[in-house]
Amino acid sequence: MTSRPNVLFVCVHNSARSQMAEALLRQVAGDAANAYSAGLEAGALNPYVVTAMREIGIDISQQHAKTVNDPQIAGRAYDYVISVCDEASGAACPVVPTTGQRLSWQFPDPSRFAGSDEEKLAMVRAVRDSLKERIAHWAAVTFAPQNR
Repeated sequence: MTSRPNVLFVCVHNSARSQMAEALLRQVAGDAANAYSAGLEAGALNPYVVTAMREIGIDISQQHAKTVNDPQIAGRAYDYVISVCDEASGAACPVVPTTGQRLSWQFPDPSRFAGSDEEKLAMVRAVRDSLKERIAHWAAVTFAPQNR
């Protein structure tokens, strides 16, 4: 592992889950890891995700969706590649060549949420909070001083 490991979060469109995961790892891990995200195809950043992240003090409004073939993604070696696709879209989740560790964390796809704006936002908040908890625990174990 490099002194500062590279972590790539992947999902189908890089418009919600992987974007949140990238930003959350940056917040939680600080300079202990480099966080990136990408998708099979580049979608549009989900506005509910932007709102939900802003609520916890993280502004991702200037982020843009990237594909796994984007030069800034494809040209890098990763110590961890973490899929955040749900079971329904798992087969479409991109596979990124890596010699690092692969992890699969299943989270619901916010692009499939239905209901009023407030209901969709509530569901995105739930995904955000679950991601935050998972990342905080994983980062604490993975990037603890004795593991570096």
